[in-house]
Amino acid sequence: MGKKEEDDIIRIAKKLDKIVQKKNESGAFDLLKELKNAPMTLELLQSTRIGMSVNAIRKQSTDDDVTSLAKALIKSWKRLLDAPGGGDKSSVEKKKECEAPPTASSQDSPEPQEESSNSSSRSGPADVSPTGLIKTVPQAPPTSDSVRIKCREMLSAALQAGDDYITIGADCDELGAQIEECIFQEFKNVDMKYKNRVRSRISNLKDIKNPNLRRNVLCGNIPPSRMASMTAEEMASDEMKEMRKNLTKEAIREHQMARTGGTETDLFTCGKCKKKNCTYTQVQTRSADEPMTTFVFCNECGNRWKFC
Repeated sequence: MGKKEEDDIIRIAKKLDKIVQKKNESGAFDLLKELKNAPMTLELLQSTRIGMSVNAIRKQSTDDDVTSLAKALIKSWKRLLDAPGGGDKSSVEKKKECEAPPTASSQDSPEPQEESSNSSSRSGPADVSPTGLIKTVPQAPPTSDSVRIKCREMLSAALQAGDDYITIGADCDELGAQIEECIFQEFKNVDMKYKNRVRSRISNLKDIKNPNLRRNVLCGNIPPSRMASMTAEEMASDEMKEMRKNLTKEAIREHQMARTGGTETDLFTCGKCKKKNCTYTQVQTRSADEPMTTFVFCNECGNRWKFC
């Protein structure tokens, strides 16, 4: 990695940060084009944190050309993570990136400023992170509760399950703290419901078959408040969603074909013939904690309907 290449990328990053701060997109597209033609390595992404600057432009811009090019750049940089040796090369850097920001349990604030002062060529990621990473969510307040601190650390570790956070330039400690804070504000204590909610977030964020969920959280497409309340179905991978959809279709199809398998009742009135000679069955078409869907068949006129 040449010093000139690093200086050029840092120069572009500083200009992009100023554009974000001033909310003036003039020149953003030309800077992104310059980045597109610049040789990029995983080491450059880590040392310059250019991914955070480009991601901030992508979220703020109203220009379709700017957002499209920013998305294309981030997507191309993610491919560096899959390059041979990419994961091994970044393992040491990964630890440095993790240790640099303060942990959720730390009460001392000078550390981010210290990191900023060590970087003479750029204004430091700590200055950009609150506005460039997640602009709409305030920083999570500190906590002295040992259970909450542990949950924040585990959420942060789950967000670092892949190397995407390095490319994107996300502060996993802060994101984990924000998600935990939202969960805690919902339950107001650290009981079993709180712990189960945290565990389900961690499990889904670490799911190697569903990397898009983690990337969307790191990029800010899914804010911490949303991540804290998503259902299992909403967090599931596209493959799992499709599987559940097919299973639901199959269950409905079997119900419609097996008319004799239902229970006869006079509790329902047909909307067409107004008679009460009906057969009903119940199928779990949603998550386990949701009510079952009831399918009703009129034995008189063949009318079918359903309700939850």
